[in-house]
Amino acid sequence: MAKLKIPEDIEVLKQRVILALGDVKSVQENTKADKIFLFTAKRTDAGRTLPPYYLVFFLLNDLLGFKNLGRFEKISWSLPIDYRGKAFLIEHRKFGLGVFADNLETDEIEAQEIVKNIHKAVKVAKPYFEWVASEAVKSSKLNVKNNSSNLFQRYQYLVELYKKEKQEAEDRKDEVHRETKKTSYGEATSIHIPSTQLRKNANWLATSAIEAFFSWTEHLFVHLSIVGKNIDDGEKVADLAGAEWQVKYTTAIDINIKENKIFFDELIFLRRQFRNFIAHGAFGKNGETFTFHSSAGAVPVLMPHQKGKNKFSLFGELSFNEDEVISLLERFIEHLWSSEIQPAMYYVMDSGLPTILTMANDGSYSRAMVSMEDMESFVEHLNYQFDQAANMDW
Repeated sequence: MAKLKIPEDIEVLKQRVILALGDVKSVQENTKADKIFLFTAKRTDAGRTLPPYYLVFFLLNDLLGFKNLGRFEKISWSLPIDYRGKAFLIEHRKFGLGVFADNLETDEIEAQEIVKNIHKAVKVAKPYFEWVASEAVKSSKLNVKNNSSNLFQRYQYLVELYKKEKQEAEDRKDEVHRETKKTSYGEATSIHIPSTQLRKNANWLATSAIEAFFSWTEHLFVHLSIVGKNIDDGEKVADLAGAEWQVKYTTAIDINIKENKIFFDELIFLRRQFRNFIAHGAFGKNGETFTFHSSAGAVPVLMPHQKGKNKFSLFGELSFNEDEVISLLERFIEHLWSSEIQPAMYYVMDSGLPTILTMANDGSYSRAMVSMEDMESFVEHLNYQFDQAANMDW
């Protein structure tokens, strides 16, 4: 079967979808229904397994033009359907999408058949959904999911574990455990120094914390660019999401400001010299793990005099000055909260809201960026609107 091209082949797709739906049709004048059916219809078990609500709505309402009765209290939309002459409702209510019927005892089997047919039709309609999504990106009518807070909490968790392990290593630095055992060759004494393993643990945790920091900021900078720099084009946001870390930084943060540029230089150096080493399977890009043969024995290809300003020892044991690096990350985070982008940080990190491209486009974010008071008021209003929508309090 030839692949359909939407919107050119939309009518062909509609016919295929209608065929997949079988006896599921839009409500007709002669569809049998009780006069108060809209108010007495009950949720079927079968309806709990419908595809996601947006796919069902796009399929039946947008693509096929099934009638939508609109919003009611605790109901986002309601599509009356006809199945073999009998009325059913497909509704998105506060407690989820469902198929609603007049009599649960007699209508459950038919509800199962309705759900089965809708699943088939959704699969057939995939080209339409892809087209709808691509058009939404082009028109920039998008919300961008905001995971900044969760990613930051992961970073914080690892930093706290690092500090705890490091402190325990310091507290136990003089602790030595000796154990003597008899062997066939005489007595053998083993020595265990707990602080040695604790320092290794701290190093590993610091490494993970740095990874978590860059993961968080990769995500954060995209949202800051939308809120603070009015990046309002869906395709540009998609490109930015896939861009290098330094591109995201310079898009979100003005490096013409001296302190922003200082942090950028230090962080990009850290990323290139340390994180790339880890990301490339601990081989690095410059022969950090290679040694060459000589009369003096094995010699690192990257010798100390070649490291320049490098703060990290990337040969021999993977080690670095954890305190120095973690301190840099913490100072940068403090700087973000006190810099010119503080209102954007509040929106992205504290509100839990997605970033909304239409609000970047219409100037809502720009107006809120004037001060922290303006942003706090804006976030409060937006949270109220989201709560109303979630509760379906129309």
